[in-house]
Amino acid sequence: MDGSAGEPQPPWDALAATVRAARAGDVLAMDEVLTVVAPYVTRLCRPIALSNCEDAVQEALTAVFVGLRGLRDPRAFYGWVRTVTVREAVRVARLTAVERTVDPEEFVGLPGLVGDGELSAQVRDVLARMPVHHRAVLVLRELEELDERSAAEILDIAPGTVKSRLHRARSAFRKAWQQ
Repeated sequence: MDGSAGEPQPPWDALAATVRAARAGDVLAMDEVLTVVAPYVTRLCRPIALSNCEDAVQEALTAVFVGLRGLRDPRAFYGWVRTVTVREAVRVARLTAVERTVDPEEFVGLPGLVGDGELSAQVRDVLARMPVHHRAVLVLRELEELDERSAAEILDIAPGTVKSRLHRARSAFRKAWQQ
C-alpha cells in the first residue's frame, strides 16, 4: 500500500513522520511512538522473558527511547524495534539464573500461537521449561514468521545456529508436549 487516495497506510508507515519528529527531540512525538510500540514490545517479550516480562519491556522501551536518535531511516523503525526488543528480552531472561514456572496469565493474548489468541496451559508450561535461546528462536520464526537469516541478524548469531536451535527447540517442544 502506498497511501494513495482511499488506501490506508500501513501502521508503521503512518508512524514514520512521528518517528522523525521524535528523533528531532519532540517529546510528545516520543511519547506517541512509545505508546504505539508498547503492545508489540510486550507481545515479543512475553514468551522470551517469561516471568521477567515487565522488566524486559521496560528495558526494551528504554533502549528504544535512548537509541531512537541514532536510527537513520524511520521506515526501518519496525525492524529496529523488533531487534532491540528481542535482544533485551533475551538479555533480561538470561539474568535470571533459574528458569521458573510462569503464571499462566502472562501468556494471554499472544496471537499466532493458539487459534483464539490465548495459549493453553500445556503450551505455557512447555515454553516455560525451554531455555531462553530456544524461546527466542521460536518467537522469531513462529510468531514473527521471520526467515533464518533475519532471525540470525536479530539474535546476532549465524544462520546455521538459528537452524540448529530451531530444530532443537521444535524437537524439545514436541517431546515435552507428548509427555
